[in-house]
Amino acid sequence: MKKNLYTADATAIGGRSGHVRSATGIIDLDMSVPEGLGGKKGATNPEELFAAGYSSCFQQALLVIAQRAGDKLDPETTVQCSVTLFQEGEGYGLAAILDVDLKSFDRDKTIDMVRQAHKICPYSVGTRGNMEVELRVQGEGIPVEAEENAGVAEKGGVQ
Repeated sequence: MKKNLYTADATAIGGRSGHVRSATGIIDLDMSVPEGLGGKKGATNPEELFAAGYSSCFQQALLVIAQRAGDKLDPETTVQCSVTLFQEGEGYGLAAILDVDLKSFDRDKTIDMVRQAHKICPYSVGTRGNMEVELRVQGEGIPVEAEENAGVAEKGGVQ
């Protein structure tokens, strides 16, 4: 049974060259097309905000996985997320790379924890089957099974 835990609200005005503000007022930012695509300096963009949210959320999933196993993550653990905007035909899309450095675990344990986090992270669950997400450990890609990136419909129900 689904149980709603939290709802965030934000309002955008002016699209990519406008402004975005969260209902709490904590986010209150000018938006711009990325600087490399002709946008202005000193403003953020949807891809940057998505990367920040995904990296934070994925690191929390790693914390949950570690706690469930009775482990503790090194305080210097990092999750770096790169979000790429691309054009394909008339449409646009996003792809992400999550690069994890758990610092204090060996590679096999880290890979296992990253795969488990990918199964429970709300961003991973929400993008699964809709967006390419590459998992890496200290810069090296890790194999992902097809079912780990399958969408809800492909799996025959809610995950």
